[in-house]
Amino acid sequence: MNLANRITIARMIMVPIVMLLLLVRIPLFEVYTGGRTISGGELIAAFVFIIAASTDSLDGYIARKRQLITNFGKFMDPLADKLLVSTALICLVALQKIPAWIAVIIVAREFAVTGLRAVASTEGQVIAASGLGKWKTVLQMVALVEIMIGDFPFSYLGIPFDVITLYAAAIMTIVSGVDYFVKNKHVLSART
Repeated sequence: MNLANRITIARMIMVPIVMLLLLVRIPLFEVYTGGRTISGGELIAAFVFIIAASTDSLDGYIARKRQLITNFGKFMDPLADKLLVSTALICLVALQKIPAWIAVIIVAREFAVTGLRAVASTEGQVIAASGLGKWKTVLQMVALVEIMIGDFPFSYLGIPFDVITLYAAAIMTIVSGVDYFVKNKHVLSART
């Protein structure tokens, strides 16, 4: 098992840790920010989420630089990302911090693009991550961290920054999903 794959596995191990820290009230400490109290668990969950999210670029960089690209990494790296984001979304819906429809849009898009990639792989094709897809991931990660921490003092035209980034992430999720299907429509129309 090479270093890049170990980093991917570490990210996957952090997923249930983020979930537990978000959903289980841990009486470590509490921080009062403006209008609400943030539990120590939420702050630690945000910290673990940031570490996990930052390993997304790290494992790919190491794999390319050291020529350690493996089939395991090609499969598990995007899966780890999807598990991390989906878990955080579902937990934040359960905590009533984000609307369920946004989580459904994001998770549905991930399933759809994963399905498209699966069909492409049966045709011997690889659909690489697009620039829009990478921006989508960054916006999702930033929005989720902001919502975990909560009550950011920044706003634009009276709209809190975490709300702006969450809606921007939802819009970019739709745009990048449509982009994948438009650019790869030949995969779905190919004859077997």
